Amino acid sequence: MGLFILRRLGIMFLTALCLTFVVFWLTNLYPNLEKLAKSEGNQRMADEEVVSWLAERGYAQPLFVKYGEWIGVVPGFTFTDEEGNVSGRCIDAGVAPEDAPTYCGILQNDWGRSTALDNEVSSVISDKLGLTGYLMMWVLIVMVPSALIIGVLAGMREGSRTDRSLSTLSIITTATPEYVSGVLLITFFASGVGWKIFKGSATKAMEEPSLENFTLPVITISLYGMGYIARMTRASMTEVMTAQYIRTARLKGLSFRTIVMKHALRNALIAPFTVIMLQIPWLLNGVVIVETLFNYKGFGWALVQAAGNNDIELLLGVSVVSVVVVLLTQLISDIGYVFLNPRIRIS
Repeated sequence: MGLFILRRLGIMFLTALCLTFVVFWLTNLYPNLEKLAKSEGNQRMADEEVVSWLAERGYAQPLFVKYGEWIGVVPGFTFTDEEGNVSGRCIDAGVAPEDAPTYCGILQNDWGRSTALDNEVSSVISDKLGLTGYLMMWVLIVMVPSALIIGVLAGMREGSRTDRSLSTLSIITTATPEYVSGVLLITFFASGVGWKIFKGSATKAMEEPSLENFTLPVITISLYGMGYIARMTRASMTEVMTAQYIRTARLKGLSFRTIVMKHALRNALIAPFTVIMLQIPWLLNGVVIVETLFNYKGFGWALVQAAGNNDIELLLGVSVVSVVVVLLTQLISDIGYVFLNPRIRIS
């Protein structure tokens, strides 16, 4: 197991490098850099002025050099103007050049500064990730148990009326996008057109989460993911209920409840476990629509702001967090699958 984890960590490291390099390359294409120069400088900049602006700030360097600086394995760029003033990536305002650090990248916990939000990227990400993490926690609390119950009930008796009804419900929730269900929920339960049950707003939920201002975003996200997990659980439960050892248990005279709870349920939950773990990276990046719809300023909202305002440093920081979360959840999923299924052996 230890060797397996080390091998997977090595693969994860190489994968993270490749993915972040692709994102870094795309965000540092010249049209994006030109847009950044004009938004930070002057919209009427001439082409020569844009080139000069980019050169003074290190954007004109080779791609691999800039990527190394961003990671923190290459010394930060410095520029000396005609008057002898020194500026650079690692030189902050009020700090003498000789006192500035040589390296200032991700490895040194220097994520750069967000131009759109005028704050350190690390501070923005930690704040927004905390808000989204709290939202994700409640979504998982609502979504996972509900989906498992629906899937198990549908798969216990394949082809029954209960199975058909719950399966239809699961398909409907999965086929309905978040922006559709979110608008419908707002219309009927918060706008006064229907029953105005929830009088709060998701913006207030960032400071004071309550039943009134946090319920609709949680339900909107839960409905979409719940159907997918329920269908996978139902398919797994149906397969387990037709297994030979279940038939043997029935022939021994065991009650149906005992067969389901002690023999079928654990094996039926092996496949849904992987699906549930894969919901975490989906939640992290899939809340973009919901957070924008409800004006909940979390991680997805920060991603929209970074992309809309050409905020390169923030966009890179968001991509790093997304890549790490995806790779870690896949690793946890693989390890958990091995523990849940004793038939799997790691050579």
